Amino acid sequence: MNSNTVKTIENLDQLLADATVFYQKLRHYHWNVSGPRFYQYHELFESLYDAWAEAIDEIAERILQLGGVPRHTLADMLAAATISEDPEIPAGEIMLRRTLADLQLLHGEMCVAAEAAEAEADRVTTGLLDGLCTATEKTLWMIGATLAA
Repeated sequence: MNSNTVKTIENLDQLLADATVFYQKLRHYHWNVSGPRFYQYHELFESLYDAWAEAIDEIAERILQLGGVPRHTLADMLAAATISEDPEIPAGEIMLRRTLADLQLLHGEMCVAAEAAEAEADRVTTGLLDGLCTATEKTLWMIGATLAA
């Protein structure tokens, strides 16, 4: 591991932990949503967890490319994550509001990680994070517009 990449790896590993918990929460919401807007929410949660499954893989692989070892047990992910599981089965709109809050947290982590990667002149990681930020910002906008309706 290059000493110049330590902070980037730490940031990516934190993002990986939160993204993994977020991914499982999205699956939980997809499986258990009901009520008004069922179909819209059901489809949204599925599209989000599909996108985050790919993002998680990209983040973990980037950690490996930088010489790190990504967290790989659920226990490690849960212990490190700042996003928490949701043991409840709330109404669909509450699920969506919680998803919005989690996405805002993830977006903030991406910005911090991108700044560290940029400071370390790591253009590949910066590019990866810029792509994730772009997609996340669009999702934040779309969920916000849905909740404003």
